[in-house]
Parts: sequence; C-alpha cells; structure tokens
Amino acid sequence: MSQPSHKPRLTPQFCFNETALRGKSDPLIHIPGTNLNSLMTPARAGFDPSSTAGRQTQTSRTRPLDPEACQGFKENVLFQSWQTRSDVLAYCAGVAVNPDDPDLIAREAESAKDRERVVDERLDPYSGRFFPREARTESLANLIRNERGVEGIIRARTWGLVMERCGDGAGWQEALDKWRLTRVDVRDRESG
Repeated sequence: MSQPSHKPRLTPQFCFNETALRGKSDPLIHIPGTNLNSLMTPARAGFDPSSTAGRQTQTSRTRPLDPEACQGFKENVLFQSWQTRSDVLAYCAGVAVNPDDPDLIAREAESAKDRERVVDERLDPYSGRFFPREARTESLANLIRNERGVEGIIRARTWGLVMERCGDGAGWQEALDKWRLTRVDVRDRESG
C-alpha cells in the first residue's frame, strides 16, 4: 500500500519556494487510481477456469475493492496526505499575513528612488510610469489562495475515484472532517 506523504519542515523559506509549495513532489494527489489498484487482491478467491470461457466485461477499474483495504487507504494514506497538505497551506497562509516582510525596506527604498527621478516624457513616454513590485507576502497570499482552489479540485476528483472503487456516501470534506474528529478523539484518549 502507498505511504502517506511526509510532512515537510515548515519554515518561511519553504513557503516562498513555489515549486515546493505547489506540491509537485507528492504523487499521491496526482495518481490516486494507481494507489487504489494496489489495494486489489485478484488471486484471493483462487483461479476459476470458467473465467477464461468468455470475455470479461468488468474491468479492474469498476471492480469494487475490499472495504477494509479501502478504509485503511483512506485513513492511513489519503486523509493523512490531505491533512499534511492542509497544514502546509495553513502555515504558509500565516506567513503571508505576517507583517515582518523582509522585502519591505527594499521596496520603500525603490519607491523613494522613483519619486526623486526626473523624466522627460517627450523623449520616453513610458519612463514616467512606475510599477512597484508586489510584496512577497502578497504574492504568497495569492499563491495560497490559488493552491487551495486547486487542492479542492484535486480532492474532489480523487474522492470521485475513491467512491467509484470503494463506495461511501459522504462527500470528501465531510469524510475528512469525520476522520479529523476521530483523530482528535484518539489523541484525547491517549493523553487522558
């Protein structure tokens, strides 16, 4: 069975690394079908010679999986990975609203330098325009907003595949919230 994605070391520098933040390194969120196929145990019932007598129309993709294996996959791999990703996005959203922007002084100096500039717009009509750089924290906030939207789409599609193979009436958000509650209950019992 697949392993849940590891939790990266969360630092502000990690958040400003767009490649790392975009989750390109987590194959679980991109190819859930392969992970679900790994749950199949085709030889469990043994070989049935009559199975070769006719064409098999039920593909492995439509064949339901063992409910225990599905539940284990959802609880130990899928939801763990989703929670890790949610934690990363929440941490980086906090970094994005942090007022201690290291680029603030450089942007202020750039702005002051631009105010002192004398431009003859007859020679260069575009030189009078000044486009201040967007703060790193602002661009990070925009990236986090986009990533949350992408994450919602990926989770909905992944959950559709999981439901197709495992069956479960709940939506992905409801199932994830329920899993989070059971994790909190387990932690409370262990600590209490």
